[in-house]
Amino acid sequence: MLAYSRGRGMMPLTGRTAMNWWRNQGLSVRVYSLFSVLLSMALTGGVITIWYATSTGSMLRMMMEQDVTALEAARELETALINQKGFVTYYYIDQNPEWLEKLNRQKHDFDDALGVAFEHTHTQKERDILLKVRDEYAQYSESRDRVIDLYKNGRFEEGADLHWKIRLNFFAIHTLTQEYKKIYTHNIMETQASMRRRAAGMRNFVVAGMIALLALGVACGVTLARQVIQPIRRLSAAASMAEGQDNTRENEMKVLSRSVHGLIENVGAAKKELEQSRELLEHSEKMALLGKLSTEVAHSIRNPLTSIKMRLFSLQRSLQLNPAQKEDLEVVSEEMRRLDNIVRNFLEFSRPPRLKKQSVQVPALMTMTLELLQHRLKMARVAVERSTQENLPPVDADPELLKEVLVNFIVNACDAMEETGGVIRIQEMEAAAEHVGRAVVVRIHDSGPGVPQDIQDRVLEPFFTTKAEGTGLGLSIARRIIEEHGGRIDLVSAPGRGAAFSISLPIPESEAKS
Repeated sequence: MLAYSRGRGMMPLTGRTAMNWWRNQGLSVRVYSLFSVLLSMALTGGVITIWYATSTGSMLRMMMEQDVTALEAARELETALINQKGFVTYYYIDQNPEWLEKLNRQKHDFDDALGVAFEHTHTQKERDILLKVRDEYAQYSESRDRVIDLYKNGRFEEGADLHWKIRLNFFAIHTLTQEYKKIYTHNIMETQASMRRRAAGMRNFVVAGMIALLALGVACGVTLARQVIQPIRRLSAAASMAEGQDNTRENEMKVLSRSVHGLIENVGAAKKELEQSRELLEHSEKMALLGKLSTEVAHSIRNPLTSIKMRLFSLQRSLQLNPAQKEDLEVVSEEMRRLDNIVRNFLEFSRPPRLKKQSVQVPALMTMTLELLQHRLKMARVAVERSTQENLPPVDADPELLKEVLVNFIVNACDAMEETGGVIRIQEMEAAAEHVGRAVVVRIHDSGPGVPQDIQDRVLEPFFTTKAEGTGLGLSIARRIIEEHGGRIDLVSAPGRGAAFSISLPIPESEAKS
């Protein structure tokens, strides 16, 4: 800053001359200057906080959409490779062609996984690794086919020697898939570290801003005390002496009241903006921790909630209730349904569900599910027509998660027929399912309006919904659970003919052979 000195031209403004310049300014200039700086800092803090929240959210979305998806593709690629191990050896032992058929299915799965990995590749380094995987796998597959031909022709010793050599190709491919997976693991860790650094920097900025605001507040107080209160008191005392009476206090309080009210309004606005900035910061930090907390919250609430629902419906069936009590139970049931839907939204999509598999009879589980949803079906005026094949083999599944899937589809069918009522036709049978093999198939067909052709491919995608209050997570969660069981979900629908969802669960090999 420069100041004009007569006879000396322009000269640097030192600390003393700056103080003199400040003292020579009028009250309005001082107050407006302080408030302008205060408001500018508050606005700057708000803008930076909004930028931080937006950029953090963008980083989080990018990590979820790119790195996490790519990491999942890398894991599927590695799994598809490992699943091919051993089939040639089994064929060598018993010459059973079924092993070669299973090997071919696993080869198709590997090719599909490799294609998905290419789709989610973002850098040349990652693409180079996948190209190496493709080339190595082509050589490995060709050599493995030669081994199989040797075994088929009875040249077992020659085939065994070549079989032993191509193991090195397998391990090389496995090493490349691990290297590819490590890239995205490293990217996710780097993103998390960057978010932590940003959060620390934001905290430091907020602390510095609070200190600066405090200093400006003190400066405003001192300025007002020296430039407003004391002069007013002196003027009031002089007026009182001139008039011979003490009538200055009332006027002084009015002046002070107006000044203080003006100051409070400005400080209140700044405080409100600071609180909003703090809320945005807290929201950003919560979003960063959402993935870690969601699974714990879901499992901590959903299991006891299911028990409460079962007890509630049991009481509703067994007790003789008057109309008021029935209405209370209906309200509780509806609120529990909403709570259950909210809990479902907290499921983590970057981690597969932890299955607690056991032998499950699907018809018995369906019976339990229908009993649980009896009240919901009655409220929706929906009838159930059920057809169950006799002597269905059990499946290896997590009964709680499988029941959650069945509940989801039946509730969705009820929602589709909420206004008009209708019929849900349930079929449980054994059939051959594509990419699954022998499976227990549960087909749930409603008589609702059906799913339009243009959105059928998106129905099972996350965050896609046609409901006003839907979250778009229910069906995608169901698909993920079934896929973790090794099964699949298919949709067949036509306008006006309802929607039919087929859930295919693989039959264990021990049951399939019997």
